[in-house]
Amino acid sequence: MIAARLTSFVQALRANGLRVGPSETVDAAAVIEVLGLAHRERLREGLAAALLRGERQRAVFDATFDLYFPLRVGEPLPAAAEETTAEQLRERLAAALAAGDGAAMGQLAAEAVQALGRFGSAPGSDGYSAAQTLDRLRPEILLARVLAALRSGQAAPDFTDRLTADEIRRRIQDFRGQVGTEARRRVAELRGTDRIARRAVAPTVDQIDFLYAGRDQLAELRRAVGPLSRKLATRLAARRRRASHGEIDLRRTLRRSLSTGGVPLRPAYRHRRPQRPELVLLCDVSGSVAGFADFTMLLVQALRAEFSRVRVFGFVNRMAEVTELVGPDSSSTASTAERILTGARVMGYHGNSDYGTALGEFAERHLAAVGPRTTVLVLGDARTNYRDPNLAALRAIALRARRTFWLNPEPSNLWTTGDSAALRYASVVEMHPCRNARQLGTLIERLLPV
Repeated sequence: MIAARLTSFVQALRANGLRVGPSETVDAAAVIEVLGLAHRERLREGLAAALLRGERQRAVFDATFDLYFPLRVGEPLPAAAEETTAEQLRERLAAALAAGDGAAMGQLAAEAVQALGRFGSAPGSDGYSAAQTLDRLRPEILLARVLAALRSGQAAPDFTDRLTADEIRRRIQDFRGQVGTEARRRVAELRGTDRIARRAVAPTVDQIDFLYAGRDQLAELRRAVGPLSRKLATRLAARRRRASHGEIDLRRTLRRSLSTGGVPLRPAYRHRRPQRPELVLLCDVSGSVAGFADFTMLLVQALRAEFSRVRVFGFVNRMAEVTELVGPDSSSTASTAERILTGARVMGYHGNSDYGTALGEFAERHLAAVGPRTTVLVLGDARTNYRDPNLAALRAIALRARRTFWLNPEPSNLWTTGDSAALRYASVVEMHPCRNARQLGTLIERLLPV
């Protein structure tokens, strides 16, 4: 039974983006054998050490662990808990927050979900909702109440009040997480653990869909640029080393084989010196795809040492070079796309995307940026708002460049819907769906020349 549960747990981790192989699974089984199931948190840390490869995977691991190794099973609370009112729960929660009592907050999370989170009555339509629970309980309003209770013995507020407020906010956030964990556990018992593990656990940052990522997720993606760029730089350097060998030099190989009786044990190569390629990015920075363009521009700038030159052009309906605006800016909290929108002339008289006009402007004014060593990446969803797509301009760019690729954040099944001109552009250049950071890293590694 434990082996089956561990296997299902590992499969759920894989489905949510974690790379867990057979060797890690064997290590996890050894951890369970050594630690046993008596101490749940000790088991959590042991399995994390055996299965995880980075701290960014921890959130997915913890949420999945709580489903397959739950703290409680069924509804251990008395039926009277369902009669508990939100105000009664808030009073007890305020006391637990003030005391920092994690066990009490966990118990209150279970009671709150049971009393406030239940919805539906018919089998198949019932369940528990963390959002409904938190909406009815509103734990965030307890901050002032808890602070007032903590200050009751003080003559006047002291300089530690801000630190205390931050700590109470952290405890409230932890409680919200406990409510989410409890609601998922109960729904998993109704619907099946494997199903909920694949649908209700947030994916790793590299699998977040660019088009649907929220502001916090986009900020997390920007923080992931560094580790991803280092990994890609290592792989591109390895490709460059392999490419430097070139083709086998038959004459030199045969000459070497004379010393081994005619057996070509040491092949000789025509060594070549591959030149670092140039890269030009054409990025749609309009609202619909700004997150995708923002992350890609930051990633490419982090990789700029792998190229002889990188130039970045942004557009909504006008094209402008924005190379100097791309990159991390410690003095600004705005994203790269936001800085481009305010610092460059990428819009004309309206704010809607117009690929045809932008591509035509690039072909007319900036085509000198593209040469025989240049790879062009076009970033955008190819939605033209029913305007002329100007295929001729894209064809002129592609004919001048070494290679041209279009990365589209929309799935390919949407390329024929609405105002999308994706299939028309795909008849001119290679177009690839690129919905998340993992796909983007794979495409950059595979498509970019060395």
